[in-house]
Amino acid sequence: MRIAQLAPLYEPVPPVRYGGSERVVAWLCSELVRRGHEVTLFASGDSRADGRLVPVVDRALRLGQPSLVDPIAWHLLAVEMVTERLDDFDLVHSHLDYLPFQAFRGRSVPFVTTLHGRLDIDGLPELFRHHREPALVSISRAQQGPLPDANWIANVYHGLPVHEYTPGPGDGEYFVFLGRICPEKRTHVAIQVAREAGVRLVIAAKVDAVDRRYFEETVEPLLHHPQIDFIGEVDELRKAELLRHAKGLLFPILWPEPFGLAMIESMAHGTPVITRRCGSTPEVIEDGKVGYLCNDDDELVRAIKRVDHLDRATCRRWVEDRFSSARMVREYEAVYETLLGQECRAAQGTAGVHRLLPDHDLDVALAPDDLDTHVVRVSP
Repeated sequence: MRIAQLAPLYEPVPPVRYGGSERVVAWLCSELVRRGHEVTLFASGDSRADGRLVPVVDRALRLGQPSLVDPIAWHLLAVEMVTERLDDFDLVHSHLDYLPFQAFRGRSVPFVTTLHGRLDIDGLPELFRHHREPALVSISRAQQGPLPDANWIANVYHGLPVHEYTPGPGDGEYFVFLGRICPEKRTHVAIQVAREAGVRLVIAAKVDAVDRRYFEETVEPLLHHPQIDFIGEVDELRKAELLRHAKGLLFPILWPEPFGLAMIESMAHGTPVITRRCGSTPEVIEDGKVGYLCNDDDELVRAIKRVDHLDRATCRRWVEDRFSSARMVREYEAVYETLLGQECRAAQGTAGVHRLLPDHDLDVALAPDDLDTHVVRVSP
């Protein structure tokens, strides 16, 4: 297949430091190329992912253009660049949320969007009711909750190249908080529960401008303690070393987490995860096997003290079995093939609509008249 991948422009693909969606796009491109597909990536010019790169902007926006006021303009340019060369592709896979919907309405080339963010936002239900045609892929079943009537055709969990992640001994006598300092990630709670449990916490995370006030007023006053080590944003090598030697990843979120890439990265290194039971976490973590799902913050403290009961080899196997990039790409191939089949049937005047749930190997065809009254449901 000739596949266009439309990536966010905030980070290069793959990111040098922080970056979730862009990292997943890099893994997706790499595995698609390995499996013989022709991939064209529309991304920032400093990207290094496999496939042919079409640069939209010279450098990724967050670090390359920190004073940028309007990043949406660059993303709309990316959409226009794809639409101008649609004849070059069999299918377009977008990772830009709803931005391309209008531009691809009525186009002959199949178009699918993976939604990477939270969806419990004012205005989104109305927007997705207006745009009922775009094929949507979720990254967890919990993510679909705020938009149950959207055109979900599949759920595809993220996957990583497991062979690039080396299991570690967990001998560092510390826990890690990883990613982004912000209220929904609850960095201040991570500090509080680590102090209460009497363990060292290493905070390897960035601070965005929008979260600067939270950092300065809520988090920074808690950093001046011998158990807390704030080292800021780290690159991939440093992150890997931190996770390999950490006793656990402390992930005390309390928001509708769409997926939580840090969780599977941690477990790929053999490091269990301690988190709250919310959003996607029950889909990613099996409580008591590869981590602990806690119902309140007091449970987080107790879970920290029980982390040695978890087997690091089991954490690694959990990712190998469920969250590999090979599995992720097989499921996306099924999505692509379904959409291309629909396009072929539409050209022949026999179109049906497939709602494909690849993680359950289920393909259900519905006639167009049934779409308003039938929703495919599969128990997890």
